Amino acid sequence: MRRLNIFLIVSVVFNTLFAQELARRAIWEAKFDRSELRQHPGVEVTSVEPDGPMAQAGLEVGDLLLKVDDRLIDSPEAWDHVTYSIRGNKQTNLQIKRDGELKNINVRLNELLMETHTNIRTLYETVTSNYGITQRVITTIPDKKQSKQPAILLLQGLSCSTIELFPGRSSNWGKVINAIVEDSDMVVMRVDKPGVGDSEGDCSQTDFLTELAGYRAAIEHLMAQEYIDTDRIVVVGSSMGSALAPLIANEYNLAGVISDGVFFKTWYEHMLEIERRIRQMSGDNEATIAEKMNNYYIPLYYGMHIQKKTYGEVADAYPALATYNYHGPEHMYGRPVSYYQQLQDFPLAAEWKKLKVPVRIMRGTNDWIMSDEDNDLIIDVLERSGHTDHELYRYPGLDHWATIHRSAKDSFEGKPGEWDPKMVAIMIQWAQDMVD
Repeated sequence: MRRLNIFLIVSVVFNTLFAQELARRAIWEAKFDRSELRQHPGVEVTSVEPDGPMAQAGLEVGDLLLKVDDRLIDSPEAWDHVTYSIRGNKQTNLQIKRDGELKNINVRLNELLMETHTNIRTLYETVTSNYGITQRVITTIPDKKQSKQPAILLLQGLSCSTIELFPGRSSNWGKVINAIVEDSDMVVMRVDKPGVGDSEGDCSQTDFLTELAGYRAAIEHLMAQEYIDTDRIVVVGSSMGSALAPLIANEYNLAGVISDGVFFKTWYEHMLEIERRIRQMSGDNEATIAEKMNNYYIPLYYGMHIQKKTYGEVADAYPALATYNYHGPEHMYGRPVSYYQQLQDFPLAAEWKKLKVPVRIMRGTNDWIMSDEDNDLIIDVLERSGHTDHELYRYPGLDHWATIHRSAKDSFEGKPGEWDPKMVAIMIQWAQDMVD
């Protein structure tokens, strides 16, 4: 423990020396149609807030927004990047196309309001990882008199979406974050990925190792705070974060692991299994599924994960695959292929065997993103390693996005579901029990 504390002090001093203030991201105050980004550059303006900066600058419904500060919007990844890179109270140049003509508009956008909570202090801080990227850290601290408080490090999933509770956020995942912050009676730390929220960088170009470095910088910063009881920190992970949780717990001697929507097998296996489920829910018969798996999906993902090629390179060598690749030529789910290639080779699964602290796993019975079997494999590994304090709870009807559905197929088809606060209440109780 003494060696760990010395390491943390050195790391935090290093990060503090190189950390810098981050400018606050802006809010568009306009809405855009992004549905045709794969077909052509640009997003169409569908509405503009009256009297807002965009309206005052002359933006109109029907305009095609092509560039932001000379960055061409030619993919969903590019759109995400410009949305997070615009800064409030700073002149931003927009290139639009209107009636066949190009126009340039300069606008000074408003800052996005910061989140607030009753009887909870909300700190907007920064950490700088060993990759030299400064990232936004949000720490919420209950108003309590204790000099040392227990804490939760909350790790998000794969996508390039913020973990900030910005005004108007209404998704069920946002409700999960809000409940953990407001109902746990614990300090909660979150960190936005590179290129997300106020953080520096470009999420669409951020690989797995770079992202992992940001989480390490965040936990080191948290453990260095004088108001934190370093023996009572729990890591709560969702989706990709749930697979990272054991690694962080082992490296920093945390008090417990809570995983929601976890995977265990290699990412190559995961992608094959999810493609099979998608084909089943899309109505393909088993013979057709076997043909598509053998002829298309196995070669596609083998080329990317095992042979370390981009999707574009695989499709160039085997043009028939292009029809079955719904990802970009160099991206999957908004992340670069290098992210998944590093993830494929990273020994995440081995971290479960090393765990000595309590483990709680939430598995939604209608989660079609992750394989149910992976959860049983984790429990088997824990039991064979002599671990005794673990629980796997299968929550009826829950999907991958904290929503209750009648079936996995309803979730897959995007049908309306229900929010059930009992799900997050169970996770909060788990965390509280781990630090008592």
